[in-house]
Amino acid sequence: MADDAFEPDAGEELTAQRAQQGMPPLQPATGRDRGVGPFARMVLRGATVIDGTGAPPIGPIDIVVEHGRIAEMRKVGVPKATIKAERRPAAGDHEIDCHGRFVTPGFIDCHAHAGVPYHWVHGWVPPVDYVYKLWLAHGVTTVREMGSFNGLGWMLQQRALAEENAIAAPRLLSYVYFPAVNDMLKTIHTTDQARAWLRRIKERGADGVKFFGAPPALMQAALDECRRLGLRSGCHHAQMAVTRMNALTSAGWGLSSAEHYYGLPEALFDDRIVQNYPTDYDYSDEYFRFAYAGQSFRQAAEPGSARWNEVLEKFLALDFTFVPTFTIYDANRDLMRARQADWHHDYAWKSMWDFFQPGRGAHGSYWFRWSTTNEIEWKENYRLWMQFINEYKNRGGRVCTGSDSGFIFQLFGFGYIRELELLQEAGFHPLEVIRASTSQGADLVGLSDEIGSVEVGKRADLLVHDHNPLSDFKLLYGTGAMRLNDDTRQVEWHRALRHTIKAGVVYDVDELLADVRALVAQSYADAPEHRPGARLT
Repeated sequence: MADDAFEPDAGEELTAQRAQQGMPPLQPATGRDRGVGPFARMVLRGATVIDGTGAPPIGPIDIVVEHGRIAEMRKVGVPKATIKAERRPAAGDHEIDCHGRFVTPGFIDCHAHAGVPYHWVHGWVPPVDYVYKLWLAHGVTTVREMGSFNGLGWMLQQRALAEENAIAAPRLLSYVYFPAVNDMLKTIHTTDQARAWLRRIKERGADGVKFFGAPPALMQAALDECRRLGLRSGCHHAQMAVTRMNALTSAGWGLSSAEHYYGLPEALFDDRIVQNYPTDYDYSDEYFRFAYAGQSFRQAAEPGSARWNEVLEKFLALDFTFVPTFTIYDANRDLMRARQADWHHDYAWKSMWDFFQPGRGAHGSYWFRWSTTNEIEWKENYRLWMQFINEYKNRGGRVCTGSDSGFIFQLFGFGYIRELELLQEAGFHPLEVIRASTSQGADLVGLSDEIGSVEVGKRADLLVHDHNPLSDFKLLYGTGAMRLNDDTRQVEWHRALRHTIKAGVVYDVDELLADVRALVAQSYADAPEHRPGARLT
């Protein structure tokens, strides 16, 4: 609950409104039932390290962790040769055999939600333990929680427990929704109100602000106040606000990052200001909203053109960050593929699965008449969008990994790994993908001195992989990657991630996934016939 000394934020107001209608609140996590440690001294022996900076793998290395931080890294030999015993650090209270295994930094999800809105038909989202454990089971050790629907007080309580390792959860950074757009709960109307609101949430302990846009004077004042207060910011440039302020405009005013793709094609327009909407368009109709969003990049400047290069260079000069979240719109390119993903049977919570189906009033459930034409348009949209993002990276721009899971057939954790695949599709080398998901994310959230790379002095946010994740990101899915055993002629599922280590606490991925499967099975106990189809085994 919010501190009584402060007026509620938008998330807390929405929670109060739902309570008045008899809708239950999302229950917070209160205890840790998984993970061991942190230990006074832990040693990871013989690892091949992918450090998150873009450097190639190197090993074998012994990594010493003391009280949750990396205290020493010592190279103890060369590949395929006997380890030099005399070089090895002293024994630890806990040791992990990493010979033949790979160690990377923990992943940072730069756009995520611990919960999504309550739906009057399908009910609330799953218990937050379900969300946290799926994140940890996919290597996510830090989450930039973008505009908690549960309210700042709820998130700050969870953030504190996660920081203390009192709950099985990633590190949580709380970004609060800025209520100044007409299609959502709007309570800010003047620049003085905007600045005062930001000072209040800073005093309460927020890490940053999630914008959807605002009238230009409000947005410019708010971003100026964010800079003064040291609050970081991200913006989903909603179509209701983007004609007055595209991503380049807000970047010039000090915005930290643009979320998704909104506002970018509008910055690239060279022969129009407003997208070519049909005259019967209605933003409140989710089919219209997302069908025509798939046409935006085709109306923008051509890749390589003077305007395209001009905009790209302006973003670079501002040291701006893009968090594209390719994954959250992936179903628009191939709805059948997204609906039939291998993991839905065992890992899709019932109310979430119901929420994903076509339905009026459910955000992202706009499949009323999704067509081949829609999918073709979105494939072209991705081609142009990816080309810009890849070139931005190539010229030194910062691109970070975010998932926005919980909508549009994307499950927590699984959606994050899909984003790694899509960054590779965009043209990123696998090492660049890991860099985007670790050290680049740490830069964005202001924690590059603490996390994001495997270096002495940093917090021990580490992932231990049985297989080289650079070889195939599908190995990082909780369900693994399908392989044929040529000796047995049987299909096997190979998974890379063995342990997720967050701030020195070691989580066994098998245990986390088993917990989630049990939760999901219980959610279908009264309606097993509604469960998605089983995957191929």
